[in-house]
This record gives sequence, structure tokens and C-alpha cells, in this order.
Amino acid sequence: MSEQNDAVSIPAGNPPATDKPGFRPAVVTAVPLGAIAASLGIALPPDSGGTSVTGVSLNSRTVEPGDLYLALPGATRHGADFVRQAVAAGAVAVLSDEDGARQLALGDDLAVPVLIVGSPRAAVGPLAALIYRSQPHDAASPTLFGVTGTNGKTTTTYFINSLLRALGLNPGLIGTIEILAGGEAIPSLLTTPESTDVHALLALMRERGLDAASMEVSSHALSFHRVDSVMFDVAGFTNLTQDHLDLHGSMDGYFRTKAELFTTARARRGVVTVDDQWGMLLAEEAGIPVATLSAAPGTDADWAVVSTTQRGLGTDFELRHRDGTALRVHTGLPGDFNVANAALATVMVLASGVDPGALQAALDSYDPFTVSVPGRMQLISDAPASVVDFAHNPDALARALKAVRSQEPGSRVIVVFGATGQRDQGKRPTMGAIAARLADVVIVSDDDPHDEDAATIRSEVIAGARDARESEHLDCEILEAYPRDVAIRQAVEMATERDTILIAGRGHEVWQEVKGVNLALDDRVELRAALTARGFRVSTDERIES
Repeated sequence: MSEQNDAVSIPAGNPPATDKPGFRPAVVTAVPLGAIAASLGIALPPDSGGTSVTGVSLNSRTVEPGDLYLALPGATRHGADFVRQAVAAGAVAVLSDEDGARQLALGDDLAVPVLIVGSPRAAVGPLAALIYRSQPHDAASPTLFGVTGTNGKTTTTYFINSLLRALGLNPGLIGTIEILAGGEAIPSLLTTPESTDVHALLALMRERGLDAASMEVSSHALSFHRVDSVMFDVAGFTNLTQDHLDLHGSMDGYFRTKAELFTTARARRGVVTVDDQWGMLLAEEAGIPVATLSAAPGTDADWAVVSTTQRGLGTDFELRHRDGTALRVHTGLPGDFNVANAALATVMVLASGVDPGALQAALDSYDPFTVSVPGRMQLISDAPASVVDFAHNPDALARALKAVRSQEPGSRVIVVFGATGQRDQGKRPTMGAIAARLADVVIVSDDDPHDEDAATIRSEVIAGARDARESEHLDCEILEAYPRDVAIRQAVEMATERDTILIAGRGHEVWQEVKGVNLALDDRVELRAALTARGFRVSTDERIES
């Protein structure tokens, strides 16, 4: 996904930026520029004493009259390049760094005051919180749940949202797929939006009287200050597996970034799944009170998943505390990982102060964990069982393949997947090997190549699959097919009604980036069309656009 601010250029052919995304509250009290300068510890520029600010933006295309425009440095462009567009759109002041100030000094004098700070990125969250007054934590503020980890963030936030609704509350959601602020759905461009939008959304939710909100908190969000000055009531941890090492350098670096969420600066209490070494380490080192959770047999934890029984594609299980308190839970989504996601959502809601009896009544009456999560183990047809999932790293791919394996004699698993360009290259052969071990037919195609050569990416994935097949004497077929829609059609053409098709890696995404251009591509739409063409019956899920 592309950064939606002026520090990063957005190529022609991409979906247009949301000009007025609806993130902001309807009523904002103006903040004097003097108060903003004082919060930054800098002097107010001459002749700007009467200036007041009613909003803040990193993107000149989303500036509204009265905004403070933040001209930040980026990987390819500096926000100072877009200052005049921002001022023309109504920005009444600009904040930038020394490089931005030098760049602005080369042009004509601006008609608005310019504030200069040494580290503007670190100032964004506190400024947004000040301008939108989003964090005066009181009875009117939504209870805020933040979920981090490599896999399961999206599903867990949807589960929390669904459970809160079952409890009769009015919750919001901020995540990868969409943003929900009451009845309004806003498409999401980042796992966690920029802090300017996060604080505007929190103020909007408060204004609309929402009771709670669940938010995905990615490692990028923590690294790039997107949740600065946000205080979560309950933070949750799913797991940690190889991903994003291009950003963090090592698993320890990745872990240290995630662990920042479990500090007194960011959360009041936490729930940590301790089914991997990283969860155990986090539980030991967390700077806030945490409850531990295990969905794996034999792991010591405050809460444990016990007595699992498969029901249809889903699972019934009991969630038991070491003090004897027990809850009966069901999820209709397949896979052990969705049991873990449902358990985490349950314990996080309990940790917010909900009565266990009321929570059990909601679980019994509404089945909240059978909610459809777009692109997360999303069932497109039953025969053949055809699933679209976001699994885009080794652990997630392995879990998804295990979850869709049928016990029916003669059934096969056919998987279509690829690897993302300009991302952690070390996981490509690993993912190929996993597919060879756990699928009967492996079709390697393209994910989002970005600016990298797609054929090179495919060859690295295929090499891993073939090495595993030969060294481990595996009985699987390995194919290469591209573009991705062709690979999906090939999978369907090969399938019988007893087989399972897994289209992995892109989930809910509707654009594929190739050489700087976004091409329309939705795995769910392509899979549905291919199944229909062969006469297979498909779902009528309203979330699948056609």
C-alpha cells in the first residue's frame, strides 16, 4: 500500500487519493498558533499571533481551510515541494524541518507563517492530538483496543468489533480493510493510518458517541510514529513470525518495535498470546500489567483454550482462566489460528472491564466470531471449497494451507500465491518450500511486484518449492502461471468438487502494483468469475464486489 502523504510520490495510474476522506469531526475548536508553537518549544514567527488552526494534514490534496500543513521529508520527495498547493487549498500555517525551510527560502515568500522543528515526524502525533483534542481520556472517550503481531491483527479487530456489537455497544474500527466510524465505512489505505488521521478519527468517534474502537497497530505504525499520543485501554499481541525484515533488519528488531505498544506511554493494560517465544518474552518484559493467553496445549498461561471440538468449518472451545472461570466460545472461521484470534478478542474485551456473565450471554446469543472478514479465510464456494486469504508470509501460508486441508479421500489442495517485490526476499524460497510440503498443486504467480522484476520473484519462490520437493521426496505438482488472473483460472480448471483452492497473499486488496502502476485486481472477483464460468455455485457475500 502507498503512503498517502506528500513525502512519497504517488505514480500515475494509482487509485486517486481520497480528497475529503470523512475522517474529521464536524466541529473543531480553533487552536491558536501560539499554543502550537509553545507545545513544540519554539518561538512564534513574527506577524502570526492572530493565526489559529482547525485541522492538520500531511497531504496537500487533503488540506482544508484552516489547516496546519506538515511538510515532512520522505524517501523520494520532500513535503516542501507541495507547500504552495497546500496554501492554495487553505492551509494557514506550515510546519517543516531545516531542509524544508531552506527549500522554501529559495522560492517566493509564503503568505503564511512557517514553524521549523528538528524532528517534525515525532511532532505529528502530539500536534494532531492537540488540534483535534482526541485524547482527553474521560467517560465520553471510546474504549480503545489495539492489536499488534505478525498475523491475525485484522481478524482479531473484526472479532472485537463484532463482540462489542453483540454486547449492545456502538464500536468503531480502524484497520487494513476499512475504517468504521459508526455506520460509515471508509476504505483504508494503510494498516494504521497516519497519526493526523488517527487523531481525527478518534475525535470523530467521540463526537458521534461511539463506545469503543479496535485498531490494528502495525510495526510500521510504531516505527513511523502513526500512533504517537494515542493511549490504548487494552493492547493485544497475536504472534511474531518472519516478516518486514527489510524494515527491521532482524527478528529481535521486529520484536522490539512491537513491544513498544506494551509500555506505559502507549497502553494501560495488555493481553499477550504466549504460544511462541516472542510472546513469552513480551509477557516477561512488558511495562504494563498483562494477562497471558495460550491456544496451544501444555503452555502455562492465565487463560487457556481447552476442549476444542470441530463444528462444520469452525470450532467450539472453552476458554478457561487459572482461577476456574470458564467461557464457552465458537468461531465459524476455519483454522486453529482463528481459535487463537477469537480467544484473544474475548480476553481483550474482558480486560476492558466487561462482566464475564454478560460476555457469555453475548457469545451464546449472537455467535460474534462467525463474522465474515474480507480477504481473511473468505469462502467463495463450497464445492470445490474455494478460499481467499491474506497469507503473505511463511507462517501465515503454512497455517492457511493446514486449515483448508480436507480429510475427504481423493481431495487435493491447489494453492495460488506469489511473493511481494521489494520486500523481505529471504522468505520467498521458504514460502515455496511450505507450499510444496502442504499442497498437492502449487501454482506460483505474481503478488505485487512493485518495481522488481516479476519473473525473478517467481523464480525464487519456485526454486524453494522444487528444492523441497526433491530433497524431501514430496509428491506435488509445481506450476508457474501469470498474470495472476490466469493462474486463478488455471487453478479452477484443474479442480474437482472434492478439491480445495486457496488463493493466498493478497486477501481483500483490489489493486496490484506493477512498475509504479496500480492495476485493478481482486482475487475474490477473479475466483468467483472463474468458478461461475465452470458452473460451480459461488457465495453471495455482499463484500465481494463484481
